[in-house]
Amino acid sequence: MATLAIIKECLLALNDRSGSSLHAMNKWIESEKKVVIKKHVMKAALKTGVEKGMLIPVKASYILSPAAKKPAPKTKPAPKKKTAVTKKKPVKKTASKKKTVAKKKTTPKKKTAPKKKVALKKQ
Repeated sequence: MATLAIIKECLLALNDRSGSSLHAMNKWIESEKKVVIKKHVMKAALKTGVEKGMLIPVKASYILSPAAKKPAPKTKPAPKKKTAVTKKKPVKKTASKKKTVAKKKTTPKKKTAPKKKVALKKQ
């Protein structure tokens, strides 16, 4: 949850012994992150943090639990086994020459449109 990560960062930065209030957290987030988090989203994130054990509610404030203060243990990715890569010899492709056949060019005969007889109007 992104909001919970922002809250955790906020509480680490504020580092109040008695906990940080909702108002103080919102003020820090607005000034540092340039983001406004809506009340219902903030309350839901705080509730989730308390349920997961990341946050401890103290009166109207919240503090980080000792487990959440510790950085997450960095897991080293398993070293990738180097496989012997055999290089394939490039296959030379010979361009097959197509025989060019002389084609007779036929020009389409233009059909002459039959002329319409124009009837002259008598006045």
